Amino acid sequence: MRYADAGGLTAKGRQRREVVRLEAAGLFGDGLGPPEVARRLRVSLKSAYQWHREWTRGGAAALASRGANGRRCKLSVRCQEKLAAYLDQGPAAHGWDEDQVWTGARVATLIGRKFHVTYSVWGATRQMRRLGFSPQVPVRRAAERDEHAVAAWKVVTWAEVKAPGRPVVAGSASRMKPGSPAGRPRGARGDVAASRRS
Repeated sequence: MRYADAGGLTAKGRQRREVVRLEAAGLFGDGLGPPEVARRLRVSLKSAYQWHREWTRGGAAALASRGANGRRCKLSVRCQEKLAAYLDQGPAAHGWDEDQVWTGARVATLIGRKFHVTYSVWGATRQMRRLGFSPQVPVRRAAERDEHAVAAWKVVTWAEVKAPGRPVVAGSASRMKPGSPAGRPRGARGDVAASRRS
């Protein structure tokens, strides 16, 4: 799944919001107050007051979009495109033959090898998400694990070791009437046949 700006707004979304803020600046210029602007533009009162405060300090330019939030990426756009291509090739193409799993640690190592930029595991994971990839966690299994021996143990030994369950007997779930209907004499109280009306 592809995420927009690590889960934030896309460029289109930022542009849409900027249009609304600039519309608010025009309404403030016409002498309208924040409550009326909030009502007309269908935004929260808090946003309208915040925009009004910024507009009084710096005019309409103060309400212009500042771009994506967060720290700038260490990789250029071109390097990010190359990294996406490397990730598409799979881990085996870059020396990880054990499994086809991109972990944060592997991606951090790959970025270091290819672009000579140091990334933490967390940073590499965020970079993967920005590019639309999701990090995976490999299954941890012992190197000495013998699947045939495990299967044989489950069939033979587990059947012997497993504690037996409760014996199957006819009974009642009621504490007041512990006996089962099978043990009652025919025609006794509670018997289905005796309770039928003719």
